[in-house]
Amino acid sequence: MLEVVNTTTIVTELGLDPAVDRHAEFAAELRTGLARVEEKLQEVLRSPGHPELTEAATHLVRAGGKRLRPVMALAGAAFGDGRGDPISAAALVELIHVATLYHDDVMDEAPMRHGVTSANSLWGNRKAVLIGDYVLACAARVGAGLGDYALRSQAQTFGRLVRGQFLETTGPFEDCGRHAPYEHHIQVMADKSASLIALAGRLGAQVSGADERTIETLGRYGELIGVAFQISDDVLDISASTTDLGKSAGTDLREGIVTLPMLHALDDEGPGAGRLREIIGHGPVSDPMIRQEALGLLRESAGVVRALAEAHGYAAKARDLALSLPDRPARALLVGLSAFVVDRGE
Repeated sequence: MLEVVNTTTIVTELGLDPAVDRHAEFAAELRTGLARVEEKLQEVLRSPGHPELTEAATHLVRAGGKRLRPVMALAGAAFGDGRGDPISAAALVELIHVATLYHDDVMDEAPMRHGVTSANSLWGNRKAVLIGDYVLACAARVGAGLGDYALRSQAQTFGRLVRGQFLETTGPFEDCGRHAPYEHHIQVMADKSASLIALAGRLGAQVSGADERTIETLGRYGELIGVAFQISDDVLDISASTTDLGKSAGTDLREGIVTLPMLHALDDEGPGAGRLREIIGHGPVSDPMIRQEALGLLRESAGVVRALAEAHGYAAKARDLALSLPDRPARALLVGLSAFVVDRGE
């Protein structure tokens, strides 16, 4: 996983050439900015006089993570004129993301998140839902300080996040045609994952005074990168170990969620695909032994390869958009990020 607060990793993973002075300077600024975001997250989530709430609300923040959304916000801010408060913008999008993780873990009954025990396992589902709500309230407070654009964008994005979760839970309607499952899943990824990454780039640029074209381009870039990133995540849920993931492998199978690599695998012919249809067709795969069988069949199928090919397609479009932005070090980072999000799934 990407440790974004490490300058060396920023340079090697995200395409910033250390031999170029302005790249090295930007990498150092990014590291400083991310450290300030971490401080801001702890500050905003602190509930004076209520240590248990503070501990629970900061539990997943302290566990770490890729911090992809703050990176996007700070990269977006680098295309502005230096005004505004990009640290708060970066903290805002990460707070929304963290809140969704608390809620997701309740719905998924997940035992782990970011390599630590999930909040619902520690404090129970009811408290975990309330903790997620509290984090959302903290995000709203930060957004209120960033003006009307931030509040409107935050509300629109939260609506998409909820819609994506709802669509994922209900599944595609059976009478929508043969290709409906694919279209349905792309919509889920766009709403549930890409929308917040797009918000990060747009909001970072907007609060820092970037022009409208740049703000729009960063939003479109974030939508594409978000879908590529989620496809990569779906692949990792199949191919990676629980240790590498920091959460339980095969979560999608356990919850009965059919992802893009699964859809491609189910379209194959042969006994492996037939057995997968038999397993997945019955809904959530709760039996650990059957789940391991399904993971093995998925790893042997062409589904993973086809899904990764689609991820590369989305990432290539994102890269082209990044190259249309002004020539600044942040552009090189976005170009590098378009490769990183798909390479991690291979």
